[in-house]
Amino acid sequence: MNAFVQYIESYLTSNVTPGAAGNMFWASIYILIVFTGVSVGVICMNWLERKVLAHMQVRLGPMRVGPHGLLQPFADALKLLLKEDIIPARADSVIFWSAPFIVDLAAFTVFVVVPFGPQHAITDMNIGILFMLGVSSLSVLGIVMAGWASNSHYPLIGALRSSAQMVSYEVAMGFAVVSAILMTSLNATGTGTLSMIGIVEAQKAQAEWFIFKFFPLGLIAFFIFTVAMVAETNRAPFDLAEAESELTAGFHTEYSGFRWSLFFLAEYGAMMAVSSIAVTLWLGGWLRPFPNWLSGSTWDSIFSYFPGATFLFLATLCFYETARMPKHPYFRIQTIGLAVFGALLALIGLLLFVPAVSVRIQDIFWFTAKVAGFMYLYIWYRGTFPRYRFDQLMRMGWKVLLPIGLGTLILTAGVALIQQNLWRP
Repeated sequence: MNAFVQYIESYLTSNVTPGAAGNMFWASIYILIVFTGVSVGVICMNWLERKVLAHMQVRLGPMRVGPHGLLQPFADALKLLLKEDIIPARADSVIFWSAPFIVDLAAFTVFVVVPFGPQHAITDMNIGILFMLGVSSLSVLGIVMAGWASNSHYPLIGALRSSAQMVSYEVAMGFAVVSAILMTSLNATGTGTLSMIGIVEAQKAQAEWFIFKFFPLGLIAFFIFTVAMVAETNRAPFDLAEAESELTAGFHTEYSGFRWSLFFLAEYGAMMAVSSIAVTLWLGGWLRPFPNWLSGSTWDSIFSYFPGATFLFLATLCFYETARMPKHPYFRIQTIGLAVFGALLALIGLLLFVPAVSVRIQDIFWFTAKVAGFMYLYIWYRGTFPRYRFDQLMRMGWKVLLPIGLGTLILTAGVALIQQNLWRP
């Protein structure tokens, strides 16, 4: 028993990830935390997308189920669990059943190497970025399986669209990623890194986020990646795999109930995964704004108040909306519920002001805040841009992004080589 306790406590003094330390207990804890966090993020994203799109279109969005519709995602989950889950008579039942799980597995496995902080990751691989790109691209396998196993024309067309779309945009995405990797080699040794943690540390050592590196080359590579990641996740305006107006939901037309919900869990999980890659490669990962310019204990203390202040601000919004709720008996429960939710946010905010908690949560907060910005952009795109035609989608990938990505890679390599020579005596 004492040996097991020592095994658990031994990691608490470590400065590496659980996987790198070989501590399977804490690695399992991290896996559960990440899985739970991503699942909760999907629930929040489901509600936020409805509300943000509603406000963009001058509507209210969900309002009936819970205060301001906060319980709507839970009601949807309960409905999908209770809904009949059928398999078409002529479908390949084994492949039809396993396809959504493969898509989910690909989306969640990416988070094995996502660094929420210098030690806040399940593990750190020396080929972490290759692992993320390789695993994330496997989701197309599940989509093709779902379309083919349904034994129906519309799902098959949607699956083929999705496979062509992912292959097309992964090439440009790969060029953008390699451009960022080349920037990590600007050091005294002249060696780069494929480690996700190493890429963030390289940005800290160079005192510059890679989005600003070799301006405007870093910005162009970032733009190519952001466009490609929207196409990779089949989101508007590149949602040709579903295209509800043409394919009646595309590759998951024949799915219902719980298995249908798994595709959307994978979609939002993949959105968070590729957003995490973008944040890590170009936006400094877990680093707070201006870590080199605004350094020192005073600035560290100021930025340590941001997590708690953010939750207190959200709590204030809840209390403000509570005061604006109609004073009618029918709204009494919703008013009380919103006030309780605001009180919960305020309690979390006060807890984050505790120094011991604030120090440990800093990295995770800044990383999550940056990812949340990308998730908001996903919603903004959906409410702004019309869907591309398939020929426009292919033209964008092969005739626009691919040449620009290749040119950016060549120029980045040339500039990096010139600057690397300046390191030599």
